[in-house]
Amino acid sequence: MEIWQAIVLGAVQGFAEFLPISSSGHLMLLQYWFGIEEAFFYSIMLHLGTLIPVVIVLWREILAIFKKPFNKFWYLVLATIPAGIIGIVFSVAFDLDELFYNNIWLLSIAFLITAGVLLFVEQRAKRVEMSNPINTKTAFIMGCGQAFGVLPGISRSGSTLSAGILGKVDRDSNANFTFLMSIPIILAAVLMEGIDVVQSGTIGNVNWVSLAFGIVTSAVCGYIAVKFMLKIIKKANYKWFSIYLVGMSIATLITALV
Repeated sequence: MEIWQAIVLGAVQGFAEFLPISSSGHLMLLQYWFGIEEAFFYSIMLHLGTLIPVVIVLWREILAIFKKPFNKFWYLVLATIPAGIIGIVFSVAFDLDELFYNNIWLLSIAFLITAGVLLFVEQRAKRVEMSNPINTKTAFIMGCGQAFGVLPGISRSGSTLSAGILGKVDRDSNANFTFLMSIPIILAAVLMEGIDVVQSGTIGNVNWVSLAFGIVTSAVCGYIAVKFMLKIIKKANYKWFSIYLVGMSIATLITALV
């Protein structure tokens, strides 16, 4: 991976991670176009950069997790369990890198699914009162939504926000908790993928300089995206993201057919 490719991928990861358009799906497609090997490893490592803006923007909420009576901590643990289970199952049963990289048309379907979900929940958000707090029930509902975001093309933030809307969670809590939920999932993914690369002996193939550029770019662009998305969530205006994802689905399908 060249430095300019890492910067492009880092920018895409930073913006797309907190927008409901699937950063992993976009990275997989770009890496397919660029012909980058170890695509899934680079994708996971670039996610690390997006943790930085989450900590900067939500540091008060992060500190509150560790305050008595630790309700937020347990809600976060509960919300992480579904995605953790699904992630482990898929990592054992499938090689997602090979599955989606060699069958790029799967991304087209996943983008289309995300577009449909966003359009549905936007209409729901306009019809029902969003006033529920984060509690055991809503945390688990959002955790189940996040579990679908394990697959490239299915937006993690989009599916989590959508689950929050289905649970009638108030918009501020939905946004903040969605971003908080990204922390343990990304850290776990980075750890698992790092161990896998070391054990497979492919660590020597990694261009660490380029990766560093990508991570820094991801952090900067992620900060901009977090600020932007917090405003969008309050309005629950997702139709433009749906339209964009339909276009991405078509572009991905054309890529698969060419």
